[in-house]
Amino acid sequence: MASNGLSDRVAIVGMGCTPFRDHWDKSADDLIVDAVQECMASVPGLERDQVDAYWVGTQGSGMSGMTLSRPLRMTGKPVTRVENFCATGSEAFRNACFAVASGAYDVVMATGVEKLKDSSFSGLTATWPPSDGTEVEWTAPGAFSLLAPAYADRYEVGDAQLRETLTHIAWKNHRNGALNERAQFRKEIAREAISGSMKIAGPLGVMDCSGVADGAAAALIVRAEDAHRYTDRPIYLKGMAFVSGSGAGIAAEGYDFTTFPEVVAAAQEAYAQAGVTDPRSEIALAEVHDCFTPTELVLMEDLGFSERGAGWRDVLGGVFDRDGEVAINPDGGLKSFGHPVGATGLRMLFECFTQLRGEAGDRQVEGARLAVAQNLGGQPGACVAFMAVVGTEEPA
Repeated sequence: MASNGLSDRVAIVGMGCTPFRDHWDKSADDLIVDAVQECMASVPGLERDQVDAYWVGTQGSGMSGMTLSRPLRMTGKPVTRVENFCATGSEAFRNACFAVASGAYDVVMATGVEKLKDSSFSGLTATWPPSDGTEVEWTAPGAFSLLAPAYADRYEVGDAQLRETLTHIAWKNHRNGALNERAQFRKEIAREAISGSMKIAGPLGVMDCSGVADGAAAALIVRAEDAHRYTDRPIYLKGMAFVSGSGAGIAAEGYDFTTFPEVVAAAQEAYAQAGVTDPRSEIALAEVHDCFTPTELVLMEDLGFSERGAGWRDVLGGVFDRDGEVAINPDGGLKSFGHPVGATGLRMLFECFTQLRGEAGDRQVEGARLAVAQNLGGQPGACVAFMAVVGTEEPA
């Protein structure tokens, strides 16, 4: 079987994204309306009736396509609701891209929304179906905390060095988020406050964990050859992949918690479609799924930005700072934004879209022409992984 990909076949011509924060005064309906309205306003002259079809991603803030059509008071349009763990927003985008590339529709919108702050839940909010009793019962911090000691053991990283590395990741992302008016947390955090924060699971403290937020985002997608009908600065999809794991890693003796095999597979496929052979030199910025600080560390190696075992040195060397070789999470990432599940994947693409169009203001990555959005869901050893490479270069 072959994966033919969508390289240079579709383009993003407009996007919208709400601030991610404690929206006590807004419902999920309000948030999705705000994101859609901003998205439509970003493409002057395009009316909502001209959008042929919609996708909406939400993990627990709505059922069916009416999650979107009801608040928009919309009739006569197909709306598909999707869910895929924490990659739900990316799943909405992926399906919308396939719909346009297939020729089924000319203009589509991908949206994502999640309302968590007043739900009494943190993170995934679904009601889990009965299992056969073989699944591992643990919390997300507990599962992802295993990455840190496993990495340190495999690559002989001392406790102090590991702590300094994880602290730098959180410090960097909060520093970036302080420049972003849409971020939930807009203050730089001292390294001492990060490293000394109350422990949550294993070596992870509070400041190693992403927050809980409400938010929504939306993207308008068209065929690449039609992009300039809508904007003079389209962003083209260069490569995209999605991999769903078997979930066997948790119980497999060969899995050592120092990699996400699903991410590796998705990255390899997306890079191949995009023609990327040296990610570190070719990619200007990447939005990655920093749900916990050791996740970002491991992802640096899974995405090919660092050699195996060298990621921690690169982190401390500033390679992934906003002015480094590859700017990682220049918008602040999950660490500064929190993680409204259905919206996160589209928020990542929103930052790529903003940066590639040169509209990121004080956090602008100079000369950005190629960017990555990487989103995962699940837990180490049992996850789903999304990867997209987007860029400014016109299709040949």
